[in-house]
Order: sequence, then structure tokens, then C-alpha cells
Amino acid sequence: MTRAEDARTTGGAGRRPAPATAVEDTLDLRLTEELLALFAADTPPADGPAASPLLDAPGGWRPVTTPSGIFQLVPVRLERDLAVVTRWMNDPAVAAFWELAGPEEITARHLAAQLEGDGRSVPCLGVLDGRAMSYWEIYRADLDPLARHYPARPHDTGVHLLIGGVTDRGRRAGTTLLRAVADLVFDHRPSCARVVAEPDLRNTPSVSAFLSAGFRFSAELELPEKKAALMVRDRAHRDHL
Repeated sequence: MTRAEDARTTGGAGRRPAPATAVEDTLDLRLTEELLALFAADTPPADGPAASPLLDAPGGWRPVTTPSGIFQLVPVRLERDLAVVTRWMNDPAVAAFWELAGPEEITARHLAAQLEGDGRSVPCLGVLDGRAMSYWEIYRADLDPLARHYPARPHDTGVHLLIGGVTDRGRRAGTTLLRAVADLVFDHRPSCARVVAEPDLRNTPSVSAFLSAGFRFSAELELPEKKAALMVRDRAHRDHL
């Protein structure tokens, strides 16, 4: 599900400063290989959502090289990342589609529902060249309410995305990272034949980013909260895109 390239791909500075905690520092953190290893070690425990067999353990997916730099999905830790994700959710461009603006408690409930769940959805920070700059949700679309609205196939994997900083938008970052994450899913989830998303149909930059990343427009969906564009990237066409 990405909702500006989906603010679920926009995002940026929040409308209010985050508390002066270590969480805030993830915005500007530059990570050496040693620190990246430490970051990876600080993921949820082995029985947590990031290690769930439902999604083939996104917490263990390694960094990849993209045209924009070295990229890695780092599973969210609530105590570490709440302030920065809240800040991004309070950016007007993000709030228009994610509808999670407000105090930290609102974001905390949204994250906790996944972190305390059965592993069918894993929230992650997108770390680019050592800098946390995006928020992702990797989820089992075939086990999600979305599956009631399209002909889901077993192991369909969905993505939601927001780009956190204004300076990271408008540089095709959404397109580059959507392609990278879809490739990560295919590399680590051999049972998955399709990566899907359902951006708001009004969110033209998001739909465009998906198309540029090798997704195809499959259908218009009437979801309870929005009219969405069903975007699909097929494993079978991966090598031709």
C-alpha cells in the first residue's frame, strides 16, 4: 500500500518539533558498516514480527545498492523510532493520505498494532546511505482486508511507503526505492509472485512512481476509506523491466 510519491511516497518535516530524544537522531544518523550491524542487531526479538515466517523475516534482509545509494530496511523499534515517524506523519503532504497526524499516541497505536500482531505486517525505516529517510510497511496482501477487494493470490506481498524529508522528494527517490524493495521481496520471498500496492487514485505522483518502478495499473478499487489504484509488479516480468 504506498499512500505524495505515496505521501504513502511523500513526507517530510513535521508540523511540530519532536522531543529531544535519541529517537530524533535517527533522521541524521550516518552509519558505518559497524553501526549498521549494530542497528540490525537492535531489531525485534526472534519471535517478533520482523522475524515472522509469514513474510520470510524482513529483519534479516541485507542492504542493497541502488542508484541513490546503499539502502536497507530496518524494522521499527517503538522506543527508538516513534518520534521520527510521528514527525513524518504530521507533515501535511503525508497526513492528507495516511491520516495519522497528531500526537505521538496516534502513531504509537498504529505501529503497536503491527509490532504486537502476528507478523503479517512489518513496519520498517528505510535507511539510505546511513540516513533514516522513509517509512515502509511490508505486509501479506493475501491475508489483509485488501484481499476482499481484488483477486488475491497466495503470498501476494503489499507495500506502503512515505518519504520522510522534503529534500528526498522530487528526485525519483520513490521510484528507485520502490523498485529496490520489490526486488528485495522477490529475492527473499520465493513463494511470492506479485508485489502489490493500493495508492489513493488522487495521488498522481504516487501512481506515477509505481509505474516508473515497473508496476502496472491493474484495476480501480473501491476501498472503505478511499478509491485506490491497484498496482502490481509481477515476478515473471522482473528481468524485462
